[in-house]
Amino acid sequence: MSKNIEELNKKIQQAHLGGGQKRIDKQHEKKKLTARERVDYFLDEGSFEEIGILVTHRTTDFGMDQQHFYGDGVVTGYGTVNGRLVYVYAQDFTVFGGALSETHAEKICKVMDHAVKVGAPIIGLNDSGGARIQEGVRSLGGYADIFFRNVQASGVVPQISAIMGPCAGGAVYSPAMTDFTVMVQDTSYMFVTGPNVVKTVTNEEVTSEELGGASAHSTKSGVTHCTAANDIACLEQVKRMLSYMPQNNQEQPEKLAFELGEELRTELDHLVPENANKPYDMHEVINGIIDADSFFEIHKDYADNIIVGFSRIGGRSVGVVANQPMSLAGVLDVDASKKAARFVRFCDAFNIPLLVLVDVPGFLPGTDQEWNGIILHGAKLLYALSEATVPRITVITRKAYGGAYDVMNSKHIGADLNYAWPTAEIAVMGAKGASEIIFRKEIAEADDAEAKLLEKEAEYAEKFANPFKAAQRGFVDEVIMPRDTRRKLIKAFAMLENKEVLRPKRKHGNIPL
Repeated sequence: MSKNIEELNKKIQQAHLGGGQKRIDKQHEKKKLTARERVDYFLDEGSFEEIGILVTHRTTDFGMDQQHFYGDGVVTGYGTVNGRLVYVYAQDFTVFGGALSETHAEKICKVMDHAVKVGAPIIGLNDSGGARIQEGVRSLGGYADIFFRNVQASGVVPQISAIMGPCAGGAVYSPAMTDFTVMVQDTSYMFVTGPNVVKTVTNEEVTSEELGGASAHSTKSGVTHCTAANDIACLEQVKRMLSYMPQNNQEQPEKLAFELGEELRTELDHLVPENANKPYDMHEVINGIIDADSFFEIHKDYADNIIVGFSRIGGRSVGVVANQPMSLAGVLDVDASKKAARFVRFCDAFNIPLLVLVDVPGFLPGTDQEWNGIILHGAKLLYALSEATVPRITVITRKAYGGAYDVMNSKHIGADLNYAWPTAEIAVMGAKGASEIIFRKEIAEADDAEAKLLEKEAEYAEKFANPFKAAQRGFVDEVIMPRDTRRKLIKAFAMLENKEVLRPKRKHGNIPL
């Protein structure tokens, strides 16, 4: 018995060393934590329970029978974050460069299966050179096993990927199918084909950072939702993100203690400029409505003409979708539509109510947008909001023009409550464009065409550049003073807390992908 205990302790010590001290030191030289250090920092102290610490690979080809490391390059198990259960796997770059083998994949699949059974989030800490080529198709099969589980877990439990080193080839598709991805600046990258292959095929000279670094994916492709300066900041972001989410799709997000006070925000009364063409920062509106310091922005550097993120209103977790007048006047384009639609679908899947703040002049015109599918991509946002059954509230702060008015959570597509500020303008288009069409003949025949246009523009604006026509028809439930917005929303989300929607029987809809 004592011999077995001694042998067990020896094996555990070896497992904790991963690929050895030299490789651990190299990891630290790159300003990266090891897999175990990441898990220990991420989880509550003393809460980690490891699964599969003594697993080794089964490969005998290419001299692999002489190289065995306990754990086989991935640390897997469960623990708690702020007292809530999570499952985690962390790839160990010190062991075969974190390359995925058949047994490595089996360990990941095991914790994913557990997470779905008990209903707890799955967190993947990715740091891998890719498939273990000595295993051939077995490693490829391992990837597919993980991909399949990503899909089965989607919409059942939250899935978050942290890219904390290389993630290339087939490995990128697992993070792409999870709900959110966080990348560490300068030390992580993602791409399907690396710089050498790109040069061979297209003759382009590009670095790993330029091709698939955190900056490229947070600003150009939208593959990553958040970036972090280092491993610690990355893990802190994942922890904070989890705080807004329920454990699974059968639960509600955690509600923080809150007592309703006066809640007036007079600074909002003068935020929207009288000049309809003058921009203002929608972040100021958001911060004037939500609980203090509770906004966690998603996709901050991508498609910044629309803002999405988590917040709390009256202690409740709420997803915010808001046009940003400071960028492209808040217009909807291809990227903004995709960004918002994806976020809406996550919130709906996990019972997070939605607040939509509207100041949108329409969809971005032009051949670039049309040829890149603005029709299909705009329809994604329309579909996502129409499909959502969580409490949905809209506040129109200024422009709500054309088809974009419909898309941005209008009453017509199932919004529960729609408020408008007195500065709201709800119309088919702006007064100038509408006047040029409606009064074209009168303007053309006028002695002073420019003066006539201004006259007709003022006439149209008086009739339609306000929220009152929509309120008369019930398309807007109430025109409210900006200062009252927070108080109204706290009460409205509380009122809608037990909302239920019966869906028609179907396998699933066919979102315009």
